[in-house]
Amino acid sequence: MTAHDRISPARELHLNVSVPFERAHAMPKSVYTSPEFLAQEQRHIFAKDWICAGRAETLPNPGDYLTLTLAEEPVIVLRDRDGSIKAMSNVCRHRMSTLLEGRGHTRAIVCPYHAWTYNLDGSLRGAPAMTLNEGFCKDTIALPRIRCEVWQGWIMVTLNPDAPAPEQALQGVRDLIPNLDMSTYTETYRETFRWATNWKVLAENFMESYHLPVCHAGTIGGASKLEEMVCPEGTEAFNYHWILKNNSVPLALAHPSNTALVGDDRRKTWLLAIYPSLLITLTPGYFWYLSLTPDGPGHVTVLFGMGMSADWLADPAAEQNLARVKALLDDVNVEDKGCTEKVYAGLLSGMAEPGPLSHLERPNFEFAQYLASRIPA
Repeated sequence: MTAHDRISPARELHLNVSVPFERAHAMPKSVYTSPEFLAQEQRHIFAKDWICAGRAETLPNPGDYLTLTLAEEPVIVLRDRDGSIKAMSNVCRHRMSTLLEGRGHTRAIVCPYHAWTYNLDGSLRGAPAMTLNEGFCKDTIALPRIRCEVWQGWIMVTLNPDAPAPEQALQGVRDLIPNLDMSTYTETYRETFRWATNWKVLAENFMESYHLPVCHAGTIGGASKLEEMVCPEGTEAFNYHWILKNNSVPLALAHPSNTALVGDDRRKTWLLAIYPSLLITLTPGYFWYLSLTPDGPGHVTVLFGMGMSADWLADPAAEQNLARVKALLDDVNVEDKGCTEKVYAGLLSGMAEPGPLSHLERPNFEFAQYLASRIPA
């Protein structure tokens, strides 16, 4: 077969999802390893869909900000003086330096190159030594705005002016779990890390709990049974499944003071995969999430955050409980890092072939269908 005759990764993906789920296989290797396919993902997915920048409660005051890169576009998200959360370009309108880094608090956005200064709404406040330029007009210069909405406490950002609002696209999530209001949970810890795997490998790892008994044997693997895992059909915007946890992870259960949840709902853990890359584990006691952005085919940048429900935070032992949850999730992340990096190493093997999927991997197949719906063959 010549290079001209070789089937493209996108075409391989479309063929992969053209069969019924009952005959489905894992996605083709090229979908994970090809720079060509990653470029298509950046153009058709990360530049078009809503990406999570974190939780709104982590920017409580005017001037609190965070930064991210969205489809190779530097972005600032901040709390404006009017109390709203806004997103805008993180590139100066003068000589195009990036402006802010990481997270923090600022009274104004000051370019580190020539000190052009912007208000929190992105309008230009001042620019040194520009009075002799007859074409310069401060009032016509501002940082371009980027769409930003808060949905259930999550800060969602998109470069696409035509993307349906999260509240519209994700209404099914609210209907699915009416007794667990994500907007009432509070993030207490976050960090960003980079793993040596493809972003989709990590996303798929989250989407199935088939791996829990083995990959997480040292932590949460014994808290649930494979036969109690339920993987219903998802929607075009998200997939989900749930597991029932026993008493071995008590902080995942409903607080004793919670009378709204009854029966199995008191020990049910929801795993929500909001396409393309917001992955939420929601229990009656705590939540944690990953928001993924690709960094080349073989690396992923991960925003990891965690917190607790309102009734567990009100518990007198909240501080100790949070420390226990963080210690548990730190160990879980170490296990997931090892498993997902091994998968990517295997994908690079010439002898590797995608195998058939278990019934517990329905979300993975639906994720492949979502990718195929976005990327033309």
